[in-house]
Amino acid sequence: MTSTSLDRGGAGSPSPPAPEGAGYRGVFRVREFRTVFAAHLLSLLGVVVAEIALTVLVYRATGSPLMSALTFALGFLPYALGGTLLAGLADRLPARRLLVTCDLLCAACAAAMVWPGTPVAGLLVLRCAMAFVAPLFQGARSASLADILGSGEAFVLGRSLLRMVSQSAQLVGFGLGGLLLTLLAPRGAIALTAAGFLASALLLRFGTRARPARAPGAAAAPTGGLRVLLGDRRLRALTLLFWLPPAFVVVPEALLTPYADGIGAGTVTLGILMCALPVGTVAGEVWAGSALTARTRSRIVAPLAALAPLPLLVYVVRPAAPVVLGALLLAGLAQAYTLGLDRMFVDAVPEEARGRAMTLLGTGMMTFQGVGMALAGLAAEFFPVHAVVTGAAVLGAAVVLMLLAALRAAGRPRGETGPGTK
Repeated sequence: MTSTSLDRGGAGSPSPPAPEGAGYRGVFRVREFRTVFAAHLLSLLGVVVAEIALTVLVYRATGSPLMSALTFALGFLPYALGGTLLAGLADRLPARRLLVTCDLLCAACAAAMVWPGTPVAGLLVLRCAMAFVAPLFQGARSASLADILGSGEAFVLGRSLLRMVSQSAQLVGFGLGGLLLTLLAPRGAIALTAAGFLASALLLRFGTRARPARAPGAAAAPTGGLRVLLGDRRLRALTLLFWLPPAFVVVPEALLTPYADGIGAGTVTLGILMCALPVGTVAGEVWAGSALTARTRSRIVAPLAALAPLPLLVYVVRPAAPVVLGALLLAGLAQAYTLGLDRMFVDAVPEEARGRAMTLLGTGMMTFQGVGMALAGLAAEFFPVHAVVTGAAVLGAAVVLMLLAALRAAGRPRGETGPGTK
């Protein structure tokens, strides 16, 4: 694939995709992607810092652990609603305008949180507003990656890099947030969040190209995007492979605190165990993106997806912390199958519906993970934690096998000689 150089092209001209086979370095050679990556890093760290600072701020204002915890939980429902109700805008509006508007809205919300006169109820409403637009922003950005990098291997690696940043930000961001709160008041830390969103908006406005909307006349009804994802047999199977397996993989994460307490592990051990799954996931993405070809990544989708829940079966013997650590790392490494799945998905989605599809894809993943965590907690009220995790591993493996069978039965799109082929 060839195109006009980014530096020579005018606004609206095509951005040169990274050369096929060039790996992560090739993706970073595309200046427009570097801008998107930097904006993603700034806004994501801002969100993580804001979550910590807002929790502390609400607790200090109310003295209520419930209200403090509610600041985290409030991100879930607005996210699910926003992703469902706003998905149609991802294709109806130009991507750059949409992304910049979402960033500015979040910057304004964070700035309002900094104002000393904002009551606790106002803080929670502002938190909901930020969560409401988040899935639209993420879906529009994911869809725009195909415009920036092409829809081939470079798109897969670009998505992989953004996922790795998201996983790493959870590890680095919480530590950074805690450090900032030793130096700044909570409102001061939230002010940095507002600055991060504003910087992200400026980067996207002046560092990415203005492109027309993919489908200006696309239906705005929420069901329109869902019909795209679930109306086609192959696309439905691919979508459910993104949505359902993570709901089972997050079960041990959701129950790590009671499990660690049950085996007598201390807080340091708990912290290490909580890092295991995201560290394994990042390592798996790096391995698949750096060491494997696009064709190989497509071929390992089925075996890795089927194997991903199996390390968690060690919970049946109620293992000690080192064994749990190894199981979580292996489960994270197996998530490398998502790179091949990304390529299959973008190949199957009609271009004019890409924004809606990406928005609803992310919304569904977040929603099902939240449901998985809630159901895990409910089950642990009646059964031992190790039994709940073991059951989730068995059920997760069965669900993955059924989805893979459905994908195989759906066949390949017309004209496609194999998943991941050029």
